[in-house]
Amino acid sequence: WRLTAAADRFFPDGHAELTLSLLAALREAFGEAGLEKLLAARTQEQIVAYQRRVKASDPLTARLDTLARIRTEEGYMAAVERSDGDGFLLIENHCPVCAAARTCQGLCASELTVFRRVLGPDVTVERGDHILAGARRCAYRVRPAGKAGREAGAPSAA
Repeated sequence: WRLTAAADRFFPDGHAELTLSLLAALREAFGEAGLEKLLAARTQEQIVAYQRRVKASDPLTARLDTLARIRTEEGYMAAVERSDGDGFLLIENHCPVCAAARTCQGLCASELTVFRRVLGPDVTVERGDHILAGARRCAYRVRPAGKAGREAGAPSAA
């Protein structure tokens, strides 16, 4: 006999524990600078991979839909909703790397960098809800660059 992939949910998965252990070992061996270098390489890898699928020439709605599809494939249960007239919410209802993100906050910071680069310079992206801050989800406000809340000091997408 052998188990199929459908049975995976009935057996322990050591990915989170392994990831936490590797992050701790990386910090021990290479310090924070080494961890930052690893995160920078991972961020660049994600940007390149996402940009292969998210076409800069597409309308913002298409770019967001494609990004949400990619994130859902990665386990984030992502969705896009309209918000504030010409704005949108990119919502991640699950975080498959939450244990690692609790240990390494740089993962969340790099996620925001990836979204800004992939969606392009014509939009602003701000994190609204954050699981690590106690929210039930992570949600990002995405708006055309000229329409973002300048009075609130919204960062630019660049």
